[in-house]
Amino acid sequence: MKRRKSEPIDEVLMRFLRLYGLESPLNEYRLIEFWPEVAGELIASATTDLYISNQKLIVRLSQPALRADLMMMRNKFVNELNAKVGANVIIDIILK
Repeated sequence: MKRRKSEPIDEVLMRFLRLYGLESPLNEYRLIEFWPEVAGELIASATTDLYISNQKLIVRLSQPALRADLMMMRNKFVNELNAKVGANVIIDIILK
C-alpha cells in the first residue's frame, strides 16, 4: 500500500470550512467571544447585545455614558479583535 502525502489537520480543517462556507461564521463567532478579553470586563458587563452585520460589530450598551469613551477606542478594538481572530472580520464598530 502506497502512502499518500500527509497534511497537517489544521490545513485540512480550514479547507473543509472554506469549502462549505463555514469559515466566515466561525470567525464571527470567535470575534464575539474575544470581546470581553479585548474590551475589558467593565465594558463587557455594560454591553447587552453583540452581533455582526455587514462587517460591522454592533454593540448595544446598557450605560449610554460609555458611548463617548468607546467611540474614541473603536479603531483600537477593531484592530485587536481582528488580530485575535487572525482574519479581517470587521471593519468598524457601531455603538448603540
